[in-house]
Amino acid sequence: MDTEEKILILGRSAQYDLCGNYLCQGAHRVRGGYGQWIYPAVLPDGKEIKLFKVLLSNNCSNNCNYCANRCERDFTRIRFTPEELARAFISLKEKRLVQGLFLSSAVEYDPRKTMEEMIKTVEILRFNYRFNGYIHLKILPGVTRDYIEQAMKLADRVSVNLEAPGRERLKRLSIDKDFERDLLGTIRTIKELTGRGIRPRAGYTTQFVVGPAGESDRELIYLVDRLYKELGLKRAYFSAFQPIRNTPLEDYPPTPLLREHRLYQADFLLREYGFSADELIFNREGRLYLPVDPKLAWAMNHPEYFPVEINTADIGKLLRVPGIGPRSAKRIVELRRREKIKDIETLKRLGVVVKRAKDFILINGKRIKEEKYTQLSLISSELLEAG
Repeated sequence: MDTEEKILILGRSAQYDLCGNYLCQGAHRVRGGYGQWIYPAVLPDGKEIKLFKVLLSNNCSNNCNYCANRCERDFTRIRFTPEELARAFISLKEKRLVQGLFLSSAVEYDPRKTMEEMIKTVEILRFNYRFNGYIHLKILPGVTRDYIEQAMKLADRVSVNLEAPGRERLKRLSIDKDFERDLLGTIRTIKELTGRGIRPRAGYTTQFVVGPAGESDRELIYLVDRLYKELGLKRAYFSAFQPIRNTPLEDYPPTPLLREHRLYQADFLLREYGFSADELIFNREGRLYLPVDPKLAWAMNHPEYFPVEINTADIGKLLRVPGIGPRSAKRIVELRRREKIKDIETLKRLGVVVKRAKDFILINGKRIKEEKYTQLSLISSELLEAG
């Protein structure tokens, strides 16, 4: 099998690993051929690059119930050698098709051996080809501390897929992985090594499969909040479960993409807006409210907080207003140093989504419209009960 065929197969096999802005999954990708596995990714500094996402091997010895690469599933199994994959990536780079690499792999019998070959691939790129660009390296479950440390020294970002928010939830997805030892233990090692100065510049991330473990949104968000606060997580990714034929979960219903979307919005509130997990609004089953975004749900559940005076509120209060994000809040504060904000046109120019914000703000002591919370008038009582 030639290199291009391997790229097509192992690129397709890597599609379930998330590595960039979830809103642009599949956007701006080159259509057809191996270009379809080149993804746009936004780096921590805001720069967008073309990222080649690929597996070293799809020949997995694990038997996860949801996974296309599970060992009992019948499909074409192939692998790259480290030298072959490094050459393939450099060839794509020289053609200006890619600028960075996301490298993961199925676990071939011994995770340490597979991780060693993934690390060797990156070493070839760094030392033989002098590639100094962006590399995201997946750390496989069950590898030892020395492999984790070497990965962190070589890559710009590393990641560990937790898959589920706890031991019992993970058992529904896989009996091959121990949540505490193989997954959370790896994250604790990353935290320890980071404290010793071994720090990938883009930090570390994790990913969850949403739905088939029966977890609630509350379980996911509370764990992610803890990971941010206690273990230095940089980003969490959520992948709505989609059933795959010839797996034990092929008849399990797909997770609605809207649920994934709400989880990302809740995650943004934790990372960018100063919210904590216990402030978010969940229903009796522990799910985020689907008809509206989590920030608007919080606002409707806290009428005592509003209205907020746009000319005096600090940035923390502004960030609680629906329709005002980190950038527009910062612009409001900067403009107020020079002049008062007098009208909604000014707010629009600053990036405020006035349609969302209008019921929650004052401009110089005056409401934009009469005092009424029109946006959620039909469901506000349900939200109040959910809290």
